[in-house]
Amino acid sequence: MPEPAIHAVRWIDEKLVLLDQTLLPHEEVFRSYSDVGAIVDAIQRLVVRGAPAIGVSGAFGVVVAMDEAERRGLDPAGREALIDSVRDARPTAVNLAWAVERVRKCVPQGRESVLREALNIAGEDRASSEKMSRIGADWLLERLGKKRLTLLTHCNTGALVTTGPGTALGVVKELSARGFVEEVFADETRPLLQGSRLTAWELAKSGIPYRILADGAAALAILGGKIDAALIGADRIARNGDTANKIGSLGVALACREAGIPFLVVAPESTVDRSKQTGAEIHIEMRADEELSFFRGLPVAPPGSRVFNPAFDVTPARFVTAVVTENKAYEISKGETL
Repeated sequence: MPEPAIHAVRWIDEKLVLLDQTLLPHEEVFRSYSDVGAIVDAIQRLVVRGAPAIGVSGAFGVVVAMDEAERRGLDPAGREALIDSVRDARPTAVNLAWAVERVRKCVPQGRESVLREALNIAGEDRASSEKMSRIGADWLLERLGKKRLTLLTHCNTGALVTTGPGTALGVVKELSARGFVEEVFADETRPLLQGSRLTAWELAKSGIPYRILADGAAALAILGGKIDAALIGADRIARNGDTANKIGSLGVALACREAGIPFLVVAPESTVDRSKQTGAEIHIEMRADEELSFFRGLPVAPPGSRVFNPAFDVTPARFVTAVVTENKAYEISKGETL
């Protein structure tokens, strides 16, 4: 049965159109954006999320910035300030700045040149997603054997974070299409529940058997022999293989190392930041206290509680078995660098 189409990011009628992921899985609402402030807000509130999808959104955001500058009669400096605000909306995911700066180079050639390059980025993202899915599936089957696998994922890494089948979840979908998935354990992914809200939603749409587990149960599942391999995405990868991803990824990696099972990072080449030699150079975004101290507007902690709420953690390369991109599988555990 073909997978139902999921379109997280599109360009329709000269506007950026995003599937509002804050409302999933209960509502599927698409929102149109024609001003930069609203796009920045959408990126920061996680209406769109996942490094590749944020990058594509940022590329289209430059077109919107040009339109807004024209509409408001801004000078070139004002237009550049709008573009900068899109680029800086979220600092950890390298794809956003990468995509914005790539299309910014086309600004002197005019709006149509910028739009054409943004569409190119979207198309390349879909192609790279499909390639990663195949490479990752081949890599796992070569090392684990052609058998039905039980896999663990953290956060959401599917079609909601790309314009294609996904990164890590794309590999899962490819394995399922070949008949090699027994079940997927989807970490709920606190505090915003991208696993239980979004990954479970995608797996259900794809007809792949799954179960949701609390983040704190992942180590037990892994060390208890229930999991054959864990797969995550990435928001930025340093040259040595240190990987920044959704908070909680490091704990999964530590458990996989102890259990002796593969811990696979799947992300496009655009997520590899070769200007960063190690993960110590990656800026980690801190999120609002209210994400932990409130739930749906209701307090769940004593008033005045201090909060530590990093959006991401960095998994050292020594705990990463391999990094899969659209080019190849980098054998990080064997000392290969990116």
